[in-house]
Amino acid sequence: MREELIGAGMLLVLLGIILIFAGMLGFAIRGGEGKTEVRGGGVVLIGPFPIVFGSDTQSVKLVLLLTLALILVVYLLFYRGWPR
Repeated sequence: MREELIGAGMLLVLLGIILIFAGMLGFAIRGGEGKTEVRGGGVVLIGPFPIVFGSDTQSVKLVLLLTLALILVVYLLFYRGWPR
Protein backbone atom coordinates (compact mmCIF):
# COMPACT_ATOMS: atom_id res chain seq x y z
CA MET A 1 0.00 0.00 0.00
CA ARG A 2 2.85 2.44 0.79
CA GLU A 3 4.38 2.06 -2.66
CA GLU A 4 1.08 3.03 -4.26
CA LEU A 5 0.82 6.12 -2.05
CA ILE A 6 4.37 7.16 -2.89
CA GLY A 7 3.64 6.73 -6.59
CA ALA A 8 0.39 8.71 -6.29
CA GLY A 9 2.18 11.51 -4.44
CA MET A 10 4.92 11.72 -7.04
CA LEU A 11 2.31 11.76 -9.79
CA LEU A 12 0.46 14.64 -8.10
CA VAL A 13 3.69 16.64 -7.73
CA LEU A 14 4.49 16.07 -11.40
CA LEU A 15 0.96 17.12 -12.39
CA GLY A 16 1.33 20.29 -10.33
CA ILE A 17 4.62 21.15 -12.03
CA ILE A 18 3.03 20.58 -15.45
CA LEU A 19 0.06 22.82 -14.57
CA ILE A 20 2.34 25.60 -13.33
CA PHE A 21 4.42 25.36 -16.52
CA ALA A 22 1.28 25.39 -18.70
CA GLY A 23 0.01 28.49 -16.91
CA MET A 24 3.30 30.30 -17.38
CA LEU A 25 3.42 29.27 -21.03
CA GLY A 26 -0.11 30.53 -21.63
CA PHE A 27 0.77 33.86 -20.04
CA ALA A 28 3.89 34.16 -22.18
CA ILE A 29 1.97 33.38 -25.38
CA ARG A 30 -0.61 36.08 -24.65
CA GLY A 31 2.24 38.51 -24.14
CA GLY A 32 1.32 39.31 -20.56
CA GLU A 33 -0.78 42.26 -21.70
CA GLY A 34 -4.26 43.22 -20.69
CA LYS A 35 -6.09 43.54 -17.46
CA THR A 36 -5.78 40.62 -15.08
CA GLU A 37 -7.87 39.98 -12.02
CA VAL A 38 -6.42 37.95 -9.21
CA ARG A 39 -8.71 36.28 -6.70
CA GLY A 40 -7.82 33.85 -4.02
CA GLY A 41 -8.50 32.40 -0.66
CA GLY A 42 -7.12 30.13 1.98
CA VAL A 43 -7.87 28.23 5.11
CA VAL A 44 -6.17 27.70 8.43
CA LEU A 45 -7.34 24.42 9.95
CA ILE A 46 -6.91 24.35 13.73
CA GLY A 47 -8.15 20.97 14.83
CA PRO A 48 -11.69 20.57 13.51
CA PHE A 49 -12.23 24.35 13.20
CA PRO A 50 -11.53 25.98 9.82
CA ILE A 51 -10.65 29.68 9.61
CA VAL A 52 -11.48 30.63 6.02
CA PHE A 53 -10.41 33.86 4.29
CA GLY A 54 -10.46 35.17 0.75
CA SER A 55 -10.59 38.17 -1.54
CA ASP A 56 -14.24 37.70 -2.56
CA THR A 57 -17.26 35.61 -1.59
CA GLN A 58 -16.89 33.18 -4.49
CA SER A 59 -13.33 32.32 -3.44
CA VAL A 60 -14.38 31.89 0.18
CA LYS A 61 -17.22 29.54 -0.81
CA LEU A 62 -14.88 27.44 -2.96
CA VAL A 63 -12.22 27.23 -0.25
CA LEU A 64 -14.86 26.29 2.33
CA LEU A 65 -16.21 23.55 0.05
CA LEU A 66 -12.70 22.18 -0.53
CA THR A 67 -12.02 22.28 3.22
CA LEU A 68 -15.17 20.28 3.96
CA ALA A 69 -14.16 17.74 1.31
CA LEU A 70 -10.68 17.47 2.87
CA ILE A 71 -12.17 16.96 6.34
CA LEU A 72 -14.39 14.18 4.95
CA VAL A 73 -11.43 12.47 3.25
CA VAL A 74 -9.34 12.65 6.42
CA TYR A 75 -12.22 11.21 8.44
CA LEU A 76 -12.72 8.34 6.00
CA LEU A 77 -9.04 7.50 5.75
CA PHE A 78 -7.95 7.80 9.37
CA TYR A 79 -11.01 7.05 11.45
CA ARG A 80 -12.96 4.62 9.28
CA GLY A 81 -9.97 2.85 7.73
CA TRP A 82 -11.35 3.27 4.22
CA PRO A 83 -10.43 1.74 1.80
CA ARG A 84 -9.43 -1.56 3.31
